[in-house]
Amino acid sequence: MRLSTFEHEGEPWSGVLSDQGDGVHPFPAGTTLRHLVEQGGEALRETASRARETAAPLALADIRVLPPLEPPTIRDFMAFEQHLAGVARGFGDDVPAAWYVQPAFYFTNPYAVVGAYDDVPVPPGCGRFDFELEVAAVIGAPGRDLTPEQARDHILGYTILNDWTARDLQAFEMQVGLGPAKGKDGSTTLGPWLVTTDELDAHRDDEGRLDLGLRVDVNGVTVGRDSLANMAWTFEEMTSYASRGTEIRPGDVLGSGTCGNGCLAEFWGRRGRLDPPPLVPGDRVTMTVEGIGTISNTVVEGGEPVPVRRARSSGRPRLSPLT
Repeated sequence: MRLSTFEHEGEPWSGVLSDQGDGVHPFPAGTTLRHLVEQGGEALRETASRARETAAPLALADIRVLPPLEPPTIRDFMAFEQHLAGVARGFGDDVPAAWYVQPAFYFTNPYAVVGAYDDVPVPPGCGRFDFELEVAAVIGAPGRDLTPEQARDHILGYTILNDWTARDLQAFEMQVGLGPAKGKDGSTTLGPWLVTTDELDAHRDDEGRLDLGLRVDVNGVTVGRDSLANMAWTFEEMTSYASRGTEIRPGDVLGSGTCGNGCLAEFWGRRGRLDPPPLVPGDRVTMTVEGIGTISNTVVEGGEPVPVRRARSSGRPRLSPLT
């Protein structure tokens, strides 16, 4: 199934794409995809089947596509060695040895999710705006301390993720050994659909990775291509790691991390110059993933940063009364 959340005549709806892919059969009013995911796969399948039988499809031209769901959490991994090596070269570094030991991820802002065709503002104070082409898994069942084999049954489906990044803000703030924060806090595109796992199982390679073609274009010119099969870990392995010692819950999103050739910073690192140049208002970034679909966002002007004063410092740490 290809599941959608969308706006029609000013109201939010969820639904399932028609077999022809040119329309969406709406679910009953007030039925959200997030709620159905939390109820479980059987409720989702029954609702989708009923909608296909009883609800006339709405034309895609008559709806505004929203993010498939509002995720409670977004973990973004770093599963492509080529991407990491290219960005590291820009700082005179290599891929850290620790990266090869286990998956690494950070939590990003679930309130910053935008739709597949929404405008994306430049973050305040950013002069080096960038995109990141990723695929994300969406969790469909709760779990804890899962094995990779168990994790497969906890993944509901996949969607495209663009992890927009303010590279200059990111580089500055991570000097303190924490973050990224405002470098990654502005926008995250999810969409256009949530494609259930059964739709993509035929694309699995011998190690369980999804062999899907990935492409990103800027203003109609292809900038980068890769295959999802170049991930260093499968989504099941990353889901297992995410569940270690804690819970994953329905609706949680796990990003693959940027694919090879999937962002400008990788080219900057390899070439030693800002080529291609950072994104500016008016640029349109289009990402296509085989078997999932296409997202396309236009960069627009953002706001000015609200000033915050420098740190209050006496030159030495103050001891608390309890010390």
